[in-house]
Amino acid sequence: MTPPRRPSARSVASASGGTEAPRLDPLDPQGLVDMGADLLGPRDHRELERFVDADLVDRDLEGSSFSECVFESPRLGGARLRGTRVVESVLSDSFAPELSSARATWRDVRVERPRWGSAELFDASWQSVRIVGGKIDYLNLRGARLTDVVLEGCVVGELDLQGAEALRVALVDCRVGTLDLTGASLAHTDLRTTDLDRLDGLDGLRGATIDHLQLASLSGVFAAHLGVVVD
Repeated sequence: MTPPRRPSARSVASASGGTEAPRLDPLDPQGLVDMGADLLGPRDHRELERFVDADLVDRDLEGSSFSECVFESPRLGGARLRGTRVVESVLSDSFAPELSSARATWRDVRVERPRWGSAELFDASWQSVRIVGGKIDYLNLRGARLTDVVLEGCVVGELDLQGAEALRVALVDCRVGTLDLTGASLAHTDLRTTDLDRLDGLDGLRGATIDHLQLASLSGVFAAHLGVVVD
């Protein structure tokens, strides 16, 4: 079987003001074998396989690993994905009212148009991950380690980054209801072009880049944090 092509790395955006852009490799899996999902189980290992319309509702997949795989329109509600490892893989049009994938490792992963309700992804390790489009009601990445991560064109009700470590992370053309940065450690994190309705944990914003419009819209938050009365 032919392995996926690995084009040369490229950034998603040019650096500005000393902010480094995430470094991502395009993914183009090829030579995949179409497989059914009936036999997928815990601590399973799959490589170079495609799963179409996989019904994984309430399935136990803890500790499983997927390398150079493609999932098209999987249903993941109630699936137990704790500690899974996903490498050089694509997940498109996934649906999950509740997504449970704590302490998972994702490396070189593209997620397209997810429809997730409560996504419990705390203590995860993400490296070179791109999420494009879709809607997520609650994205819990507490305590996660995020390196070279992009959320692009996403609608997120609440993005919880409490205690997370983020390096070269960009939110591009997103809408975020609440961004919680309590105890977060950010470096080269680009929030420009994203609409933020509410920001919690202002101290955690250190290391992020925002634009002038965001600065103006968050002026009340900054004033309250500093104890400044604006009259």
